[in-house]
Amino acid sequence: MQQLVEDFLVYLRHERGQAEHTQRTYAGLLGKFTAWAEAQKLADWRDVELKHLMAFLQHERERPLADEPKESPRRLSSESVYLEIAALRAFYRFAVNEHLLPSNAAEHLSLPRRWKRLPKSLTNPEIERLLEPEQPETPASLCDQAVVELAYASGLRLAELRGLRLEQLHLDAGFVNVIGKGNKERVVPVGRKAVDALNRYLDGGRPKLVSPRSTAAVFLTKRGGPFASCTLWGRIKRRVRRAGIERNVTPHMLRHSFATHLLEHGADLRVIQELLGHANISTTEVYTHVTGNRLRDIHREFHPRP
Repeated sequence: MQQLVEDFLVYLRHERGQAEHTQRTYAGLLGKFTAWAEAQKLADWRDVELKHLMAFLQHERERPLADEPKESPRRLSSESVYLEIAALRAFYRFAVNEHLLPSNAAEHLSLPRRWKRLPKSLTNPEIERLLEPEQPETPASLCDQAVVELAYASGLRLAELRGLRLEQLHLDAGFVNVIGKGNKERVVPVGRKAVDALNRYLDGGRPKLVSPRSTAAVFLTKRGGPFASCTLWGRIKRRVRRAGIERNVTPHMLRHSFATHLLEHGADLRVIQELLGHANISTTEVYTHVTGNRLRDIHREFHPRP
């Protein structure tokens, strides 16, 4: 069963061009099912029927969480169940389309309704504190400064930041070429302050980080290698704490702040969609709810008869 999963992951990687994070997510979700199926004496995907998929999902809903005490009442969230169903459906579509399986056992698995979570963003004062240059300047602090400036100025995903290469920078012209999800390329403008931070890092920081193992990645660790996702996010988290920001800042929060603040200052939603690299405008439309809340708060604060 695992071999067919591996074929699916190769398809995601080479034909769909899915991000490394997406591939790992699918691998983990499908790995849960194959482990469960093995315990049920199911040795072949052809033996799996809809009733088995339903039993697996019920098992997932009821099992205690791995990182919780056994007596904890917490169970798998509906969001996690949604992802497991989506992974099974995607796998079966691939297997049937490639004639690796005779029928789609997941065809009638329905996806639960997802609640739209409004993206959280940093406030303007929090952004100002986060982007305040740190002293003394070191190669690592110059790297951190360039990362947070570029993240807020251009709304790049964490994977796009860590994967950014020197040849993608066009700082004299004020833009970067970004390779996003599905290997889709987009051009994103970079503001003056972010350009200045990148130039200071490229001139005075990066040369001191370069080692024989260095690649053309823009952002380098203290050992001269490219960042892993968790390492880069750890650096940003520490920067957030040093800036005195008490909230739990997630990897996407700078990207959300970029989009929310653009919309609040009058940017067109279609332009924001292009800058973020969203394939569908419906993904970008969530920011209109955030802006609506902001407009309501302003109205309540300043209208003479709120």
